[in-house]
Amino acid sequence: LAAEALGTALLVATVVGSGIMAETLSKDVGLQLLGNTLPTGAILVVLITMLGPVSGAHLNPAVTAVFWRRGEIGSPTAAAYVAAQIAGAVLGVCAAHLMFDETVLQISTKVRSGPSQWLAEWIATFGLVTTILLTLRARPDQLPVSVGLYITAAYWFTASTSFANPAVTLARALSDTFAGIRPNDVAPFIVAQLLGAAAALLLCDWLLRARR
Repeated sequence: LAAEALGTALLVATVVGSGIMAETLSKDVGLQLLGNTLPTGAILVVLITMLGPVSGAHLNPAVTAVFWRRGEIGSPTAAAYVAAQIAGAVLGVCAAHLMFDETVLQISTKVRSGPSQWLAEWIATFGLVTTILLTLRARPDQLPVSVGLYITAAYWFTASTSFANPAVTLARALSDTFAGIRPNDVAPFIVAQLLGAAAALLLCDWLLRARR
């Protein structure tokens, strides 16, 4: 649980902190997004490498839900993982704000709404879970790099910039910065993420059964 909380805190601190830094250093939106993308992909490689042997490095309630559904984690542990992830995500936002001398807790005003955004979150999470499940079967040693590279790509090919994580989505509503999301837009994002994860689980189970 400590590993899940720590990992999610560092992930969110990276997402929010790099977004603030990007806005500070450049007024070009493309460069801001690039400055937000590269640190996020990089920290995922680090976090999954170092925390994978401890907790599995889920760092994401949607991923935990998938492993719970597959019977690889029990219900009490899954619930505790999700609580730790959410707590860690909020701590990560606070840490990022403190580092950049921002108000510790904020309410985001950044609108991220509409069918195109929801579809983007469905696709982002579908791709993330598919990457995790199929890489675990094919090359488990390459999982940290695969996830880091997938999220790096998904920042750019999805309209939503690939939140793909309910805990991170909740926490980003508490940051009125580059990485923020308006609280009213959080619930549809999370629904889309969970549906994307469920679809990926169904597809991967079918693919892996067919391979056997």
